[in-house]
Amino acid sequence: MSSHAQNRARVIPLRPVPATPGPAPAAREPLWRDVVGDVLRRERLAQGRTLKDVAEDARISMPYLSEVERGLKEASSEVLAAAARSLGLGLTDVLSLAQQELARQSRTAPAGAPMGAVLLAA
Repeated sequence: MSSHAQNRARVIPLRPVPATPGPAPAAREPLWRDVVGDVLRRERLAQGRTLKDVAEDARISMPYLSEVERGLKEASSEVLAAAARSLGLGLTDVLSLAQQELARQSRTAPAGAPMGAVLLAA
């Protein structure tokens, strides 16, 4: 007797898939550390300086500065001031630029979109 049972893989989803689309997820406001890190990176790149150069000048480790720029670490005011000085800025300059970026993001985000989203014109 030979049975020809077919071998069919059965897919079991790890997360349930909603049958109908639900409401959009709540808008996520940007984290302060993300915005400050973006400001530091943007200023460093505008000056054509390397991460190593700024980190050495600020007397902080290059991996730590990299994590601060990427928003992975919440830097102390002392570290932010040292990084700012290395870039020829004051701490108030960095904080002011970060505040301006937050204000810009809140103005350009469409209703219901995450705060970090930018509306692109078609």
